[in-house]
Amino acid sequence: MSLERRAAMAALLAGRDDDLLVVPGLGSTCWDLAAAGDNDRNFYLWGAMGGAAMIGLGLALAQPGKRVAVITGDGEMLMGLGALATIGIQQPQNLAVVVFDNGVYGETGMQASHTQSGVDLVAAARACGIGTCLDVRDEAGLADLAGRLKALAGPLFARVAIDPAEPPRVLPERDGVVLKQRFRAAIGL
Repeated sequence: MSLERRAAMAALLAGRDDDLLVVPGLGSTCWDLAAAGDNDRNFYLWGAMGGAAMIGLGLALAQPGKRVAVITGDGEMLMGLGALATIGIQQPQNLAVVVFDNGVYGETGMQASHTQSGVDLVAAARACGIGTCLDVRDEAGLADLAGRLKALAGPLFARVAIDPAEPPRVLPERDGVVLKQRFRAAIGL
């Protein structure tokens, strides 16, 4: 079973408070985050393939009083897989890495990703020392994950099985300077 990605993003962020900072990966998670409601506490990445989890880790370490959710895709996470080892060593209590796994490389033409060939991202995260690892496949699991994001005791890793359908794109701001300045202002810097 798999979930519709835009609805999954909206469910994870329902009732979002000011202490949740979100770093989406490239492509669909970025568009889905914008569709769920643009927010100054969203740090959209453009041109940083494979970097979402490390950027989220740096943010979690720099802002220990805030919760940080990295929400990215399976292709982006596979490219930055080493980040899970660093997260496992650092053990940030305020960080969640959520991977929307549709089993395809959506940004390059919907080719089958390695997760379709048996790469188990949940097992990889667990092997890297991340204590709470979830495999979300249905609405009940998604509701559990949403609750965990509200009372984060991390680090947490979750793979969310999503349908590979492509809803219309909702593009957020693309100017890196504007994004940086509004994000810094939103967190009081």
